[in-house]
Amino acid sequence: MFTGLHTALITPFRNGKIDEKSLANLIEFQIKNGASGVVPCGTTGESPTLTHEEHIEVIKICTDVVKKRIKVIAGTGSNSTKEAIEMTNAAAKLGADASLIVAPYYNKPSKAGIYAHFKALNDNCDIPLIVYNIPGRSVINISDPEIAELAKLKNIVGVKDATGDLARVASLRLLVDKDFSMISGEDATALGFNVMGGCGVISVTGNIAPKLVSDLQKFTMNGLLEKALEVQDQLTSLHAAMFCETNPIPVKYAAYLMGLCSNEIRLPLVEPSEESKKRIEKELRRLGLI
Repeated sequence: MFTGLHTALITPFRNGKIDEKSLANLIEFQIKNGASGVVPCGTTGESPTLTHEEHIEVIKICTDVVKKRIKVIAGTGSNSTKEAIEMTNAAAKLGADASLIVAPYYNKPSKAGIYAHFKALNDNCDIPLIVYNIPGRSVINISDPEIAELAKLKNIVGVKDATGDLARVASLRLLVDKDFSMISGEDATALGFNVMGGCGVISVTGNIAPKLVSDLQKFTMNGLLEKALEVQDQLTSLHAAMFCETNPIPVKYAAYLMGLCSNEIRLPLVEPSEESKKRIEKELRRLGLI
């Protein structure tokens, strides 16, 4: 259902508010360069520092601009089940194609609690749901058998795997139906993820190099691995630069250098160090992005 490049959008700000024009231009940039979809209000979109009103505003801008030309997968997860349900239903009402639901963070539920959380979302929301497994941020690592149980629920249609463990693609695909979307949440291993049985990536680097990231996806899905490797070789050091500091600090600075938005970022995140700025600029120049 969800294949290819889905870009985890940054949230442009100007003077403390959502920069609607820059966000709209960024979305058009994605569509023009082959993205299959966009993912607003995730980690890369600085969702922890968006107000509820801003969260809804960003999703609405995305659905209004996209007009069903590509997919919109709205980040609507929370460590509060009630809040996640409310946000997910709001995204559905705005026309999102699916919601990305992060594993509950900080309150650290048991396996039974994780299942109950996602089942409540499944039972109370009428929109496809993608489980976001990112133990590096949530501390929760949802196991393959747990994901397979969740996949039996009618609205759970896929997983965004940000564990970096490629072996899990092979083991999970034996436990779920073939139409269950296994999506990489890590740019650097996206090629290997697809070869192991995945179907796409939710990408940070896609914000600034959507054509290259999209081409890599298309080549892997069509079995053109030599061409995919050529693109991977172009992207590898760029991916590394995009994670030289906490995401989305580097990618937002890169987007600023490309004239896509301001470099405004919200505390407690701050702009990159001078050393990181030089590294980011060097990569953009190498690829002719600036």
